[in-house]
Order: sequence, then structure tokens, then C-alpha cells
Amino acid sequence: MRITPPLVAALAAAVLLAGCGREPAAPAEAGVGQRLYGRIAFKPCSLTSPFAADSIAAQCARFAVPENPAQPKGRQVQLNIAWLPATDQADIAADPVFFLAGGPGQAATEVWPTLDAAFREVRKHRHVILVDQRGTGQSNPLICRNAKGDSAVMEDEATSTEAVVKFAADCAAKLQADPRYYTTTDAVRDLDSVRAALGAAQIDVVGGSYGTRVAQQYAARYPQHTRAVVIDGVVPNELVLGSEHARNLDASLALQFEQCRKNPTCRQRFGDDPRAQLRKLMARLKEQPVEVEYRDPTTGELKRDTATAGAVAGLTRMFAYAPQAAALLPLVLNEADQGRYAPLMSLAQLIQGQVSEQIMHGMQLSVICAEDADLLKDDPADADTVMGSDLSTVLVAQCKVWPTGKRPADFHAPFRSQLPTLVLSGEFDPVTPPRYGEQVLKGLPNGRHLVLRGQGHGSFASGCMPKLMGQFLESADAKSLNAKCLDSLGYVPPFVSFNGWEP
Repeated sequence: MRITPPLVAALAAAVLLAGCGREPAAPAEAGVGQRLYGRIAFKPCSLTSPFAADSIAAQCARFAVPENPAQPKGRQVQLNIAWLPATDQADIAADPVFFLAGGPGQAATEVWPTLDAAFREVRKHRHVILVDQRGTGQSNPLICRNAKGDSAVMEDEATSTEAVVKFAADCAAKLQADPRYYTTTDAVRDLDSVRAALGAAQIDVVGGSYGTRVAQQYAARYPQHTRAVVIDGVVPNELVLGSEHARNLDASLALQFEQCRKNPTCRQRFGDDPRAQLRKLMARLKEQPVEVEYRDPTTGELKRDTATAGAVAGLTRMFAYAPQAAALLPLVLNEADQGRYAPLMSLAQLIQGQVSEQIMHGMQLSVICAEDADLLKDDPADADTVMGSDLSTVLVAQCKVWPTGKRPADFHAPFRSQLPTLVLSGEFDPVTPPRYGEQVLKGLPNGRHLVLRGQGHGSFASGCMPKLMGQFLESADAKSLNAKCLDSLGYVPPFVSFNGWEP
């Protein structure tokens, strides 16, 4: 097996009734500088993200839960929790919104600053609660670091299965944690412990990407405490994580490259078949990687590194997540194909550096090893894709040495519920395509699936979606939503030069 370092970025990418009574919700004061919400005392804090310009004012707290539920007096996990109070203090609903982050391996408090604006309608009448899932953020993060001290999936120079496996085994041995107890099921139990401590009879669960798995598992196991569900970029319970990533990416690229083919200038400049150009570029770099001089996009420092087929695959995958970034792909890939690799290397470094520090690979392994790895099989159909089969190969290999927990027997059963549920998909989503949303909707008689035209992975902030999400959480009636405003969403034109698109 040849493993390319930029696979780190690819693996790292590697993403929420009944009648709601309102109650006066101003929490009681709990001592100097603290506010009580239920039994939990919070104090002021700020949430920040390298992907957001502004910090978000919040209330933060720690909440202890046993690492091993069978040993309640054993080692404790101090969950990091943030509370964003509703903005209309005179009219606050009884049911707070619990936002569930993706990954697996992302922390809710770290991703929130990029999403806060999308929840402005929701926040008018509802508190929002962010719980860093155990193993992420500041909740005893299961981070694996390479020799440089960076968050990583493997050492940069790892090129063999043995090296990848050793990296995982060494990481597990260094953790101050028992990785067997950092699964989705453990996280769902934590969420309900927090709910109970807040004194909320019901909550609304809003999840993105992997967070949709958490949302479905919570709603299925605690339906009496769930009022409504919003899931964006849906992972069906039946899906084995990692099993279809490669083919989903290629299908998304075909749709996104078609936008270039439809644009006369783009087609004239980059040709009829950007996918064929990508395939040719990767084949050439696989045969002979190229030393490249480029500017570090964050420091401006001149650097040298090696452009590899893996770097191209990682960049392509990450750019496919968002249509605004994907619009750059034909241009950047064409530049590289012409021997000008500097733009590609700068962008690849920018993405890898920012994403890898937000994904806890140890937590990712705890989830996937317990819930998916034994069901993950190589598929010959992945062979000719941009990502190939490296993803599943690395995960299966590392799971053989990772301390592995258990999943409930019905973990992969389809989500079937009477709960009001809003299902969102992006038309071009390279990870969780719209067919996944259709699949989940079959078990939801009170659900509705909205497919957002031209959007990628994650649609909370697209167009009028913030308004619709606020309306849904007010009414808990997905079918009555007037979603005509989404018709105004369009396609992002491809860049034909570094000055942008034409005209």
C-alpha cells in the first residue's frame, strides 16, 4: 500500500412536537460572575474559530460524566459545554437546541463561530447548547500527534501499512483515556445527562454531517426527550462510514465539472473534460512527484515541498465540500497540469493546516472502529476514483490495534420516528449526497427533505435556510414550510482566471 501524507486532510474531513410551551426563562443568578441553567453554573467565555472573523460571546461550563458508564465513580470526563442564551429574553421556549458537530472528531464549540449567523432566527426564542463530544475540543480530546507535534492521522513519511498501524498504536498508548468509551452511543448518553442537568424536558437536536448520526441515535433512544430534529448532510444509520466516500466524491465532481462544460469561457480555457485532466495530472504525479516552491498562505514565507497525487486528491476532496471553493478547481488543476503547482500547494497547505487541528483522529478511530470498521470492505469500484481505496485501507488497518468499544445490536437499524424532522441535502454534496436524505425520509412520516440547488456539504447557511430553520423549530411542522425562497439559489460560476468568473 502506498499512503500519501495529504491523505491526512482527506481523512480529517474529513460535520438538530408537539406543542412547545413557553416559560419565563431568565436563569437565576448563581454567584458572582456565574449564571445557572438548571443545575449547571456557567461563566462568560468567547468562542473562536480560524474560519470565522468574529468571536461569539457565550456562557461556558464543565460537566462531569463517568468515562465508563459501568463505573460511575471511576475516571470522569469533564465535558466542555457552551450555552448561547436566546436573544429575546422576554419570550424563550422551554426546549433548547442542542447542536451536534461533524467529523467524527469535530468539537461543537469550535465549529459554532462559522455557523452562528445561520442560527440567528433560531436563537431569538431558543437557547442553544453546545457540548464538545467526549474526545473532541476541550472534552478530553483524543488527539494523535506526529513527530512535528501536529494533529495527524499518520506520520508524514508513512508509506506502509505497518507505519500507519504503529502510529495508531503509539497514539492509543499515550492517551489519558480508555478509547473504548468514546463512541456515538457514549456521546448520546452524555447529551441526555446534560439535558437532564439543564432541567429541559425536551430538546431539539440539530446535527450536521456525522452529527446527523448522533442526532438520529439520540432521537431513537430518547424520543420522549426529543421535540424536533434537523439533520443536514445526512448519514443514514445503515451507512458504514467511509464505505462510499470515494464514489460519492467522483459523482459530485462530475456534477461540478459539468458547470465548467456549460460555461463557454471555462470550456474554451480548460477543455471538455476536467475529470480527464485531473486523472492525467494525478497519474503523472504518482509516477514522479514534483518539488515545488510556493508561498505559505498564512505567513507569506517561501517554502518548498513535494506535489504528489495525494496532495491533488486531498485538495480536490476538500474543495468539493463548498461550491465557492469547487469553482476554483478547474483553474487550479489546469495550472498544475501546465506545470504551475504553486497555487495548488498553497491551497493544499492552507486546508490541511486548518482542518487537521480541528479533527481528533483518536476520537474518530474510537467511533469508526466500534461502529463501522468490521463492516468496511474494499470495493473494486473505488480503484479508478480520485481517492482510491486508501481511506478504508488505513481505517481498517488502524482499527486492528485501536482499543475498540461496542455498538448496540440495533445501531445500524434505519431511523424510524414520528418526530417532526427536517432533512437537508446539498445537490453537489461530495460526502452525503441527496439520495441519503431520501433514504432516511422513508422512515419519517412527519419529515420533509429539502435539496438545495448547487450546494455542497452543509446547507444551514445557504440562502433562506436560516429563516426556514427558525420557522420549523417554531412550528415543528416540516410539511407546512413554504420553501419557495430556496428557488433563488443558483450555481456558482467556475473561475476562469484568478480574477474570478466572467463576465
